[in-house]
Amino acid sequence: MKSSIKFSNADASFSKSLRHKVNVYFTANGKSRTGDWRIFLKAVILLMSMVVLYTLLLVIQPYWLISILLCIILGVNIAAIGFNIMHDAGHNSFAKRTGVNNFFSYTLNLVGGNIYLWKLKHNIAHHTYTNIEGEDHDIEIKFMRIHHDQELKKHHKFQRFYFVFLYGISYLAWVFFQDYEKYFRQKLGKKSEKFKLPLKEKVIFWTSKIVHLCLFVVIPIITVGLGPALLGLLITGGACGICLAVVFQLAHVVEGVELATVSEGLIEDEWMVHQLKSTANFAIGDRVLTWLLGGLNFQVEHHLFPRISHVHYPAINKIVKETCEEFEVKYVEFKTFGGAFKSHLLAIQRMSI
Repeated sequence: MKSSIKFSNADASFSKSLRHKVNVYFTANGKSRTGDWRIFLKAVILLMSMVVLYTLLLVIQPYWLISILLCIILGVNIAAIGFNIMHDAGHNSFAKRTGVNNFFSYTLNLVGGNIYLWKLKHNIAHHTYTNIEGEDHDIEIKFMRIHHDQELKKHHKFQRFYFVFLYGISYLAWVFFQDYEKYFRQKLGKKSEKFKLPLKEKVIFWTSKIVHLCLFVVIPIITVGLGPALLGLLITGGACGICLAVVFQLAHVVEGVELATVSEGLIEDEWMVHQLKSTANFAIGDRVLTWLLGGLNFQVEHHLFPRISHVHYPAINKIVKETCEEFEVKYVEFKTFGGAFKSHLLAIQRMSI
């Protein structure tokens, strides 16, 4: 899983200054870098909400229009569990204790994914080599071109029209196909090296996949019938997929964000500067959106400090901005969700010609 790509260390003054300021903030305020009571309360709310929605759909079985609405809400709820609980836990920033982080990280397995594969793909590949073709597997989207180093094909000229469909099926494709593809190929992407899955992780993989299949496919079919169950799965999965894909894309595939090209295995910038150039924030003033997204609209702060819980992003955002201004380092931010989404549309259109 090692990469030959290196980041420049010729001038690390920016990163040293920023890390020092952030360390001072936590020390001076007596705060832990991990989550506090707010993140545990949020975890309870989101997990209980999923149980309630699941029960309403399968036990109460309301009128079909209401059921469709509940399926959409369930899809958003599942995405929010990923953003708020699994994501922090997967970065070991949910709680101080490793065991607590491990426990809550398995919420991903509960909703169909696999935390071991996710950590390889996200924590290592994406967070280290953000927006670098061949290394960041999060920018490898079938039938889409979002990096200038990716081959331009004829169908890409239509991607601004069909991208919503791809985003909609992304979650279902992930949990019902791509995880299995990675498992059997033992590769994260076409160009990546092979990895060896430990026996323990193989057992967890199959056990959790069977549990998810029972909870979200078998039991619904038995309870409400084949047609309604599959339709509900498509609606729920579609809502979840759009949420997940859009949040990622607005952070990394927008105008003003750089898509790095590697020259002889060297990135010209130090790692933190590269993260700032390849990542964007959006709508950080929207508290409701921030709550739902687990602070992932503060994507810049997350990429600079992935081991810090999202509950601290608003505070360190000010420190990051001040340091960027001091060192004249690029900082990309969109004031609104709509502005970021419009920029994303322009970015994918630019990559289609």
